[in-house]
Amino acid sequence: MSDRRGPWADNSNAGPPPLWRIILWVALLTAIGFGVWRLIRAFPNQVQSDWDRAYIIQLVVILALVSAGVIFSRRYPVREVLRNIALWSGIALVLAIGFSFQDELRAVYFRLRAELVPGYPVRAIAKELVLTQSGDGHFYIIGMVNGTPLKFLVDTGASDVVLSPDDARRLGIDVAGLNFNRPYQTANGVGYGASYRLAQLTLGEAAFTDVPVSINQAPMNESLLGMSVLRDAASVEIRDRKLFLRWR
Repeated sequence: MSDRRGPWADNSNAGPPPLWRIILWVALLTAIGFGVWRLIRAFPNQVQSDWDRAYIIQLVVILALVSAGVIFSRRYPVREVLRNIALWSGIALVLAIGFSFQDELRAVYFRLRAELVPGYPVRAIAKELVLTQSGDGHFYIIGMVNGTPLKFLVDTGASDVVLSPDDARRLGIDVAGLNFNRPYQTANGVGYGASYRLAQLTLGEAAFTDVPVSINQAPMNESLLGMSVLRDAASVEIRDRKLFLRWR
């Protein structure tokens, strides 16, 4: 009969845990306590009530119990325990760094998104938006119209903001019921549009209310952001595949 002990064997005579495990657990608890103390000092206004202190104590107790279960478990050799501690410490460090530099990382994300998907503006400084040139040589900007995102072609040659029929339908406008009585001279001849007013148009941090627009009768690839809005900008500058919109 085999002398191998199964998982339900009595381990009561296995003896106390090795000294190194106790030292490691005490060191880990000390590190956790020091980390909590540093966080409280770094963010003094975050712990203001007895409930906050009780919640912190609860988390420390949970971490102590979990760490004790990992360190004193006889199924894990010392190398694996140290490797797991290093792994979770690294994850905690990465999360702490991400939280500390969240504004910088958010700026990197917005800049990367603008390069990969031209049309999303990047806020460079206060009241300035930067657009990246698209592959077709034009500049596009994605704005919010009455809470709905729409893609506009930036067109300094257009006098008005012009909505395509499809974008107008996306906004819930009954295009069939409009009166297309405004003539426009285009490269393809005379076109007609219908007057309309948007409750709100937002481009980055710039917000416009009660915006007069024209809804085109013929289909269009994109809506146009014309001078009726661009004239409110302090300057419009193109440099190095970038378009800089500076608002007053």
